[in-house]
Amino acid sequence: MPPRKSAIRSLSLSGLPLAGLLMLGACNAAPDRQPASETHSQAVASDPQGPASSSAPTSASPSASPAGSPTAPAENGAAQRSGPLSCAEELGATAAQRRADLCRNVSPATRPPCNVANSCAMIDDEIARSCALFDSKGDPMPGCRPAPKSKEAAAAVVERYYSALNARDFGTAWQQWGDDGPPRQTMAQFTAGFAHTRATHVAIGAMEPGDAGAGSVYQTVPVTVDATLDDGSSQRFRGKYVLRRVNGVDGATPGQLRWHIDSAQLSPVR
Repeated sequence: MPPRKSAIRSLSLSGLPLAGLLMLGACNAAPDRQPASETHSQAVASDPQGPASSSAPTSASPSASPAGSPTAPAENGAAQRSGPLSCAEELGATAAQRRADLCRNVSPATRPPCNVANSCAMIDDEIARSCALFDSKGDPMPGCRPAPKSKEAAAAVVERYYSALNARDFGTAWQQWGDDGPPRQTMAQFTAGFAHTRATHVAIGAMEPGDAGAGSVYQTVPVTVDATLDDGSSQRFRGKYVLRRVNGVDGATPGQLRWHIDSAQLSPVR
């Protein structure tokens, strides 16, 4: 992953108990960029933890759902689940098995997390990881869409992040920030931040082409986030995520070459 991110400064907003969702907004700007202002509501502030099936050899996977599509919450409310929502529960056995089969077809891992008992986000993350690993090495593998270096792939990271949160797969959500998760957050803190969040829906806005700087490429992803708390109340946030990937730097790891969340700026909509 690219150089260590700067510390997260989450701004707590009164009346916003959703302490996990928006804190996704870790502010960490690379030295060659102006830091993104952090207006994350504590409601969405969280610290990645996630029992995402720890069997996954890599980060979780982005949900294959189209940009902005809502992810299905747990039947009785995500906050009531004792563990992550399985892909089979979310999509049904047939659709989940198709996704798991694609995962196994592209993954080079000896024991990939391509199992319908894992969250769809985890399976999708393994697909994205594998596609990025073999990108530009021969013909694209079937199922490797969107292209790993595209702005659509950057948006898919944000979608997969929320897919993982909805499935209570915090480990996979944590990994969308990169191998080390959000800066200066423990997994326990990250998980606790979403304790009162039942479900979320992210809508991706129109994206402009990304920009490069000092060996990295950055892509801004505008979002509108709707969150439902465990007491039934709702909150809406607007803002942006900045995704980052290392661009052709010698010695860069596979994880650094993939898109990951670099910073977020989200503000409540009154």
